[in-house]
Amino acid sequence: MDLGIKNKVFIITGGAEGIGRAIAKAIALEGGISFIAGRAEEAAKGLLEEIESKEGKAHFMFQNLGSGESCKAVVDRCLNIYGRIDGLVNNAGGNDGISLEEGSPEKWMKSLENNLHHYYFMAHYCLAELKKNKGVILNLSSKTAFTGQGGTSPYAAAKGAQLALTREWAVELLKYGIRVNSIVPAEVMTAMYKRWINSFDEPEKKVAEIESRIPLGNRMTKAEEIADTALFLLSSRSSHITGQHIFVDGGYAHLDRALSVLKDP
Repeated sequence: MDLGIKNKVFIITGGAEGIGRAIAKAIALEGGISFIAGRAEEAAKGLLEEIESKEGKAHFMFQNLGSGESCKAVVDRCLNIYGRIDGLVNNAGGNDGISLEEGSPEKWMKSLENNLHHYYFMAHYCLAELKKNKGVILNLSSKTAFTGQGGTSPYAAAKGAQLALTREWAVELLKYGIRVNSIVPAEVMTAMYKRWINSFDEPEKKVAEIESRIPLGNRMTKAEEIADTALFLLSSRSSHITGQHIFVDGGYAHLDRALSVLKDP
């Protein structure tokens, strides 16, 4: 199936690790060009080597995305190298576990800087190119915006805001033919997630406990499964989909998590 992304250029923030890495790899191996922006320089080296060994195209730019200026620098570099931008994947960020009770206004603001502000900054500076190319924006959110988690107020707020921006931008950018969607993962075993799991006394027991609450197959979603959905939403095959929140979570957010795996009758 031709996805219509060959030689198109996609910026992926935080694209060297985890879900972003899987998306960047999927784009490049389908003939698109992945421009990865973030701070995981060592991880990016291995990813670029893997992509290039399979004749894919990708570039990494080390950049902290905390300010408008830094995000503009990413867009400018991408244009200097490739001369166009066809899509933006807003992905960078991480659950920092800052609670209402033990947090502070300073920690709140820092978390929003890490998880939300650059979503707007990147879209703002990419917009001229996206208008020119009838491009696409994909925002990676989280089930915490729907289910809550406890002890992570600014992260949950950022993820909820990303979903609101998805709908807002989808409306605003209709007249340019720019599609805007979001993916909502739940439990995905990434390097960052693994570090959190390993903070527990019995990591394997914690994983089993979490997996028991995921209805479809009692297993975590794979980063590659998120990437497959992302690839579809970025491609011309989803040409009439916009303003949608797509859950790739094994039924976690919408099905009863008390369910066990259904057996064949």
